[in-house]
Amino acid sequence: MKQSSFLFSVVVFLLTVACIPVYGQKAADNTKSDNSEIIHLTKDDFIKLVWDFESSPKEWKYKGEKPCIIDFYANWCGPCKKLSPTLEAIAKEYKDKVIIYKVNVDNEKLLASIFGVKSIPAILFVPVEGQAQMALGNLPKENIKNVISQVLLPEKN
Repeated sequence: MKQSSFLFSVVVFLLTVACIPVYGQKAADNTKSDNSEIIHLTKDDFIKLVWDFESSPKEWKYKGEKPCIIDFYANWCGPCKKLSPTLEAIAKEYKDKVIIYKVNVDNEKLLASIFGVKSIPAILFVPVEGQAQMALGNLPKENIKNVISQVLLPEKN
């Protein structure tokens, strides 16, 4: 009897320890990440903050007041994990000028489908006016900064 109660206690302990990372994560995926500059989007957040594709499925109309970068990623994706610190640095550097969003393609399959995301990471650069532009792969920081300066925050002459 002592052996079975000990075994039961060990199983309960292991299950509790295994669940700690889940409980330690933010409850909603639409909250800001630890660095407070990157916002994780759900479908509803996307509709509210970026584009209401349900009301206007054929007309792209960005809703934001600042340009944004949307990172389509997955937690299991190695290149996505390597891109994450770069985006965190970009978020800090352009904090008041560009919004950084993340969309988990495993959780938000509809959003990935709408943008034709078949390979990740996929980065959508969204200017306040004009069409968004997609780039694929783990882009170096300098490439992202170049797109920001040329597409999202061009110098007006």
